[in-house]
Formats: sequence, structure tokens, C-alpha cells
Amino acid sequence: MKLGIIRCQQTEDYCPGASDFDAIHDKTGVFTGVEGEIRLIGFINCGGCPGKKAALRARELVNRGVDTIAFASCIKKGMPINFPCPHAEKMMELVKKEVGDRIKILEYTH
Repeated sequence: MKLGIIRCQQTEDYCPGASDFDAIHDKTGVFTGVEGEIRLIGFINCGGCPGKKAALRARELVNRGVDTIAFASCIKKGMPINFPCPHAEKMMELVKKEVGDRIKILEYTH
């Protein structure tokens, strides 16, 4: 798996992504059962509210070789600040439309 992660810009001050990286390394969370290597290609933010830049950033991840895009758990689950993104569904919809069916989309990491 060649992975790109999109995270919430609002949580960057609180979270270095350690739990995301642990989930990849240990193959836990959404990565449970993944066979073979998980190679992290990019770890970027959504571009800030309301997340409209996420689609462009997802396209760039695809241009750099990802076959899977995961939204970090901060977006849908609100970790670590306990505040899920109010724009998560629309942002994911825009990303899916941008990258098409050939790219696997994961809605959380850990």
C-alpha cells in the first residue's frame, strides 16, 4: 500500500501524528489485516476550514504515487481535541470525486 494521509489543520498544534504512524507500523486501526508493506508517501493537512483544498492536495498525493488516501482520525473522530470536523463528509465527498474509484479512501486511521 502506498499511503497518503490528510489531517486536520486545526489539530497540528496539538498532534504530531504519532498515533497515525503507530497504527501504520503496528497495522492497527484501519490498517488491521493489511498484507504487505505500508509505505507512507505523504502526510498533509486539509488546508484549513472548510477543507476545500483537500481535493487538490489529494490529487497531488495521487500524482506522487499513492494508491490509498486515509483521513486522519482527527477529522472524523475529532482526536485529540474531541472536536470532529463539521466539514468531514463534504471534504471526503470532494476528495473521492477528485481522485476517482481507482484510489482507496479510508475514513480514519486509528
